[in-house]
Amino acid sequence: MRIDKYLWCVRYYKTRNMVTEACKKNHITVNGVVAKPSKEVFPTDKITFRKDQITQIITVLDIPENRVGAKLVDIYRRNDTPAEVYQHLELLKLSKEHYRKSGTGRPTKKDRRDIDDYGNEIHEDEED
Repeated sequence: MRIDKYLWCVRYYKTRNMVTEACKKNHITVNGVVAKPSKEVFPTDKITFRKDQITQIITVLDIPENRVGAKLVDIYRRNDTPAEVYQHLELLKLSKEHYRKSGTGRPTKKDRRDIDDYGNEIHEDEED
């Protein structure tokens, strides 16, 4: 089965066109070699690709006939991505929320002055 069809079938990408674009940008490798969209995949192949700031590593277990339901995806692939990567993504999300709440708009003049004062405090501490 083609790599673009496989990744679409196991629901990593919403459309085959998205997989094709990722292949053209050299974001997908099969067994360490950059893959074109027409690259054939077989069981035991290792596929590595970057999606949503995570480098995913999966192993092909079987080839599906067509697109499968979300509950059946684990029959056709094994996710070998380290757990630390997912923990790092959660920390990134938390840090973004801590810095500025979503939906609060642009920083106000007061916010900018507070940020400038914070930066000045750091520089004053380094000089002492």
